[in-house]
Amino acid sequence: QVQLIESGGGLVQAGDSLSLSCAASGRSGRTFSRFAMGWFRQAPGKEREFVAAIGWSYRTNYAESVKGRFTISRDNAKSTVYLQMSSLKPEDTAVYYCAADSSFGGLPVVPGDYDYWGQGTQVTVSS
Repeated sequence: QVQLIESGGGLVQAGDSLSLSCAASGRSGRTFSRFAMGWFRQAPGKEREFVAAIGWSYRTNYAESVKGRFTISRDNAKSTVYLQMSSLKPEDTAVYYCAADSSFGGLPVVPGDYDYWGQGTQVTVSS
């Protein structure tokens, strides 16, 4: 079993930056390095949506709405994935979830393709 714990959420103003972290436990760092890791978000009344993903080869994928503003990265030695968010907008307000996909080689964008989820961290961007 893999546990994911997000941190770093908070209340910021439009245009500010914020960094989220997701620490994984329950597997070795070598195993973590094989996982694709993703960030999703869910605003009130809306479905959970893809934000960004990073694969074992450090290949990345981003939703169009965050391209150029968000950066996903990973530190396999720390079994941690990060989401650096800049130029934040009120529409970025949501609960942000970290997810892990244990199938080697994928870079999924669909929530159902991920095996493990964190509990989420709230990001609120005021105008």
